[in-house]
Amino acid sequence: MSFFSVKDLRASTDGQEILQGINLDIEEGKTVVVMGPNGSGKSTLSNVLAGHPDYQATGSAILAGKELLNMSPDERAREGLFLAFQYPVEIPGVKVLNFLWTVYTQKYPDRSKRKYVSIVEFRDFLFEKATELDIAKKLLDRGLNEGFSGGEKKRLEILQMAVLEPKLAILDETDSGLDIDAIRIVARGVAALKKQLNMTVIVITHYQRILQYLTYDEVLIVSSGRVVKTGGPELVAELEKTGYGQIRS
Repeated sequence: MSFFSVKDLRASTDGQEILQGINLDIEEGKTVVVMGPNGSGKSTLSNVLAGHPDYQATGSAILAGKELLNMSPDERAREGLFLAFQYPVEIPGVKVLNFLWTVYTQKYPDRSKRKYVSIVEFRDFLFEKATELDIAKKLLDRGLNEGFSGGEKKRLEILQMAVLEPKLAILDETDSGLDIDAIRIVARGVAALKKQLNMTVIVITHYQRILQYLTYDEVLIVSSGRVVKTGGPELVAELEKTGYGQIRS
């Protein structure tokens, strides 16, 4: 069995079926790119895998031998799934530092297993990672995403990923709305974590931009809630030339 395996995944909301039998298998440490036209089901796929309550899902999604569809969103996160949102929400009044410290302590409730025993040690770690991701340290004392630019929000998602050290990271159009410099920084952060953790990655995107800075193994094209074509990096180049019109179901 693959490290992450999705079988006949179907999902509906408000009585409308959006995912119509998604199948995919990803080996540990591999990166898979999911592309497709607007409304094809890409973001629905990420939301369903993360456990969004608005969707009714059937089928199977097994991560490291455990069925995710039977779990709550927080249980899925504890099992190692991380979703970087396309539109990260603002939570005024919840400081970034305090939020990430809570996330960290929840991940390691046993103090003896924590690399950073105190919040002061943890803060020093965050400062180092923030510098790598071009995040101003003063933002760590602000409300979560409160007043952040689009690029700052997306870079903070990668900082959260560094704290959680997930087994499977899903990037849901993380490159959306970012300039070239921000895309490069985000991609560099993802690549570094992938190498450090042997992390498995699913990159959901419309464009080739972020893919210029990532190494990936397979490309899946989704249309009308199904995978209609698979290939390697050459498929991305083909899409840049022809668009999705030639491969829609």
